[in-house]
Amino acid sequence: MDVYSLPMTTRFRGITVREGLLLSGPAGWGEFCPFPEYDDREAVAWLAAAREAAEVGWPEPVRDRVPVNCTVPAVGPEQAQRIVRASGCTTAKVKVADAGAPLSGDIERVAAVRDALGPAGLVRVDANAAWDVDTAVAAIGELDRAAGGLEYVEQPCWEVEDLAAVRRKVDVPIAADESIRRAEDPMRVVRAGAADVVVLKASPLGGVRRALRIAEEVGLPVVVSSAVESSVGLAAGLALAGALPELHHACGLGTVPLLAADVVAEPLAPQRGFLSVPRVAPEPVHRAAVAAAPDRAAWWRDRHDRVAALLDAATGAGRVSTG
Repeated sequence: MDVYSLPMTTRFRGITVREGLLLSGPAGWGEFCPFPEYDDREAVAWLAAAREAAEVGWPEPVRDRVPVNCTVPAVGPEQAQRIVRASGCTTAKVKVADAGAPLSGDIERVAAVRDALGPAGLVRVDANAAWDVDTAVAAIGELDRAAGGLEYVEQPCWEVEDLAAVRRKVDVPIAADESIRRAEDPMRVVRAGAADVVVLKASPLGGVRRALRIAEEVGLPVVVSSAVESSVGLAAGLALAGALPELHHACGLGTVPLLAADVVAEPLAPQRGFLSVPRVAPEPVHRAAVAAAPDRAAWWRDRHDRVAALLDAATGAGRVSTG
């Protein structure tokens, strides 16, 4: 088990370094990298996804490539424009509602992204559940005007009932992310009429096969997104996007540019707004160059062992189901 530490090009989700653990198995490589806010119980799904990639492999794809959006962190308008123009993407996902930041900064960032994309591009925003209902309704109206029309707003509020209330009050489509990947019952979103789109991430949902089952159950348009993994973990998201029967939106898988380094020789960066669908994860050949410090490596291996015990107890055999 190799533990990596990758510096990020800018602060994202409150972190400036992305860490994780790489596993190898008969099917290839997998990645275990739950964010710090995930406790051991929640991290079980992340390890299941890593084991699926390393031990079982992924379903056959139905498409060879997928369209992706570029991701714009909570940066100034000039940097936002540079990110968009350098990406080659025609869809941009803009982070908003950063802790302590004013809405005016979000408005300027969104307007700058619209300018960089041009009138034909699509702008979506992600609030990471930072707003209450009233704040969300007011902010969405302002951001929609700044964007000249938003494609959708991702997770404006935390509670499913609040998502449903916002959806009733605004004309912009609502996408659910945390309400799916961190929920005991993802179908609550559907029953509550809380979303028009669901965002699925292979790692937090337990792997490609489980995410495909959730997509079938919810019956809503799906956007596949990354969890800011290295290219090893990102490959699982591409496998999921490649295996979906239908794909109506660009996917949030163009996140490698957020990392200043990677574990693979050729990072999975978008080319003209698309990424190819791999059959296996790329081999992490730069493991020594990006190895975590000994104390962090020990922390991750200990975390892996704790989570593995929980997963093995849940599955009985300690292997990911292929069903």
